[in-house]
Amino acid sequence: MKRIAMIVGSLRERSFNRQLAQAAAKLLEGRATVEFIDYRDVPFMNQDIEFPPPASVERVRAAISEADGLWVFTPEYNYSYPGVLKNLLDWLSRPVVAGDRATAVTREKKLALSSAAGSSGGAGARAKLAELAAALQMNLMKEPQVGVKLDRTAFETDVLALTDEMRAALAAEADAFLSHLEE
Repeated sequence: MKRIAMIVGSLRERSFNRQLAQAAAKLLEGRATVEFIDYRDVPFMNQDIEFPPPASVERVRAAISEADGLWVFTPEYNYSYPGVLKNLLDWLSRPVVAGDRATAVTREKKLALSSAAGSSGGAGARAKLAELAAALQMNLMKEPQVGVKLDRTAFETDVLALTDEMRAALAAEADAFLSHLEE
């Protein structure tokens, strides 16, 4: 069974992207092992503490290294992804062995992207993450990508209400990602 590491780009406990990731995890039950990566304790990237890395960085790197693929769920902050997500990806993209970029845990890692955000559905954040994934030499599944458009009600209730159409799109992305992991 394939292992998928899920990263939620928001640290907020009731984040819409966490709710979207949880819905995706349910769709993968019995077909893949899912691990949500907790990275709240990962410090800001700083080359002064890179070798040896902090224990929190080693823990997250190990989880990513053991996964067959990485599925990122990101909000959109000012037409981009959150700084906390960028910080995590910066740590993951650094070499595990000093001077050997090929040892970065993101190198050739298979990646899926989804988002829940305002009227854009997170399209800007996903586009910028796609650029970053290319720079990090990740293997991005370009399509399908789910972008859930949040309406005012979501912000009032703090609940991600997925329509049948959105659930079907998420199921299609889950199926496609499982196929991508087999390639």
